[in-house]
Amino acid sequence: MPLILPVQGKHPQLGPDCFVADNATIVGDVTMGRACTVWFGAVVRGDVNSIRIGDQTNIQDGAVLHCTYLKAATIVGSRVSIGHRALVHGCTVEDDVLIGMGAIVMDHAVVGAGCIIAAGAVVLENMHCEPGYLYAGVPARRIKPVTEQQRAGLLQTADNYVLYASWFQTEDTEPEKAAD
Repeated sequence: MPLILPVQGKHPQLGPDCFVADNATIVGDVTMGRACTVWFGAVVRGDVNSIRIGDQTNIQDGAVLHCTYLKAATIVGSRVSIGHRALVHGCTVEDDVLIGMGAIVMDHAVVGAGCIIAAGAVVLENMHCEPGYLYAGVPARRIKPVTEQQRAGLLQTADNYVLYASWFQTEDTEPEKAAD
């Protein structure tokens, strides 16, 4: 069963049709829109500031969303895919974005709509990623415009994660017993 806890009287608010994996954690001042998914080992920690998440956003295995006390809330748009073990901290991520596996987005950064942040990239504090571009590297830098095919892939990924969640919501979660 997921760990969903209030902090200082602020309870997480999950929209309709959200899926939260059994070992995911969501605490404090967190609001999620419709059909969001929070996968195995992910942490969404709104204890020191607020976290706001749009619709159909997926927070993949081991990812962490946090914020900075009294300084930086975290705002994540709709149809955002936050890759495995990514760290999104005190920043703004607009709609239709992919934050790649292991990427880091720091306080007060803004990732514009339709961006791809490559796996392992580090978006530094206060950086503004122009909408519709691929950013990669440490520190992250603008590489090239996102293609129409990549943009379609961003939207397909968001849809895919809604589908994946349905597999867990409709199947018997009891392990099968071995035949004697």
